[in-house]
Amino acid sequence: MASPDAEQPAPTEPERWRDLDMLLSRPGNLVEASFDPSPGLRDLLGSLVEVLVVGAGGLGCELLKDLALSGFKKLHVIDMDTIDVSNLNRQFLFRVQDVGKSKAEIAAKRVMERVNGVNIVPHFCRIEDKEIEFYSQFQIIVLGLDSIEARSYINSVACGFLEYDSNDNPLEETIKPMVDGGTEGFKGHARVIIPGKTPCFECNIWLFPPQVKFPLCTLAETPRTAAHCIEYAHLIKWDEVHPGKPFDADDAEHMQWIYSEALKRAELFGISGVTYSLTQGVVKNIIPAIASTNAIISAACALEAFKLISGCSKSVSNYLTYNGLEGTHIKVTEFVRDKDCLVCGPGTLVELDTSSTLSDFIKMLEEHPTLRMSKASVTHEGNNLYMQSPEVLEQMTRPNLSIPMFELLKEAPYTTVHATGMTENNGKKVSSLRKLRVAFKGIEEASKMDTTVSS
Repeated sequence: MASPDAEQPAPTEPERWRDLDMLLSRPGNLVEASFDPSPGLRDLLGSLVEVLVVGAGGLGCELLKDLALSGFKKLHVIDMDTIDVSNLNRQFLFRVQDVGKSKAEIAAKRVMERVNGVNIVPHFCRIEDKEIEFYSQFQIIVLGLDSIEARSYINSVACGFLEYDSNDNPLEETIKPMVDGGTEGFKGHARVIIPGKTPCFECNIWLFPPQVKFPLCTLAETPRTAAHCIEYAHLIKWDEVHPGKPFDADDAEHMQWIYSEALKRAELFGISGVTYSLTQGVVKNIIPAIASTNAIISAACALEAFKLISGCSKSVSNYLTYNGLEGTHIKVTEFVRDKDCLVCGPGTLVELDTSSTLSDFIKMLEEHPTLRMSKASVTHEGNNLYMQSPEVLEQMTRPNLSIPMFELLKEAPYTTVHATGMTENNGKKVSSLRKLRVAFKGIEEASKMDTTVSS
């Protein structure tokens, strides 16, 4: 008799896909109206649908595995982090020999080794480093993130593709659905976001509790915990030593400096518990996670992604929560979309004179009462009107600053542009993308637009 610890043989291909093929080949009462059951539907979805997984950490590893085993063959994964020893207890695709390597690259490699026919393209970079057009190629985006700021950015990108008709109804062909998962200890959520139809991330930003803030007097004079020492290095010591130099939480050297200073502070006051991973968690507000919750939430997210793409069943409406702290409790809540949302709505209306230059427009975004966007880069119909970075693009687009927007926008009486820049979120400056409806004063056709909101 074989040992129970012995590794079981991998299932043959027909066995692996049996249940999935059965689900896709039979009708039912809960299927979407467009669902057409067919034994070959799995192969069709695998060859046509491209999925982006954002994050290759604890939840991201599970998502890649689950999506690959759900019939998706064209996957991309993006993550800027490298593997740390502390990741190995829950990020099951990684091994000791992988420490220091790209999470995205190793995760993609490991899943492709185990699931035949799947192709996963890794992207070892920041999500902000990708052009907006990169995200347009995917039929669905699945989030496995531990950061509110990163979720907010991807949400704004996906909602940026959304277009509305003259009656402010979303155009189906421009909707890019997302599935967002998140875990915290034994708790987690899976959320379906269909821009223009369900609440987007910003519509329900209040679901996330505010970040814990410590009084500066406590940090400076009477620290009592490891977190106090870390925040002292982050909020006080950094500015003292690096005046005028902004702190970048995604810069490994910056984070290492904070960790070293926090250790010194902790030793001075006899406080233990300062680690590099805790430093990252405090500074970046990273939410803790454990393997079992990641597996459960990932399964829910992968199932929702599969239902959205295939139509084999109606998707959850629209927020599922899981609590495994004492027994198992699962609940579905339907939240209402904010029709005036700055991100998933038709777009903030900005009225301009035909003589207003691109430079005037960028300054107007800084002073706008609801946008308050600084250092804005502006695009229109995929063309870069002005880019703050990289330097080569800034130089190329700089001459446009003195050109009237009416001319740059091809003399359209009203149109949509996209602006990417820094906005304030929970007291922090974060990168954001906003969709703007530009109307020119004095142009007759502009009266067709709803001009109840202006700059």
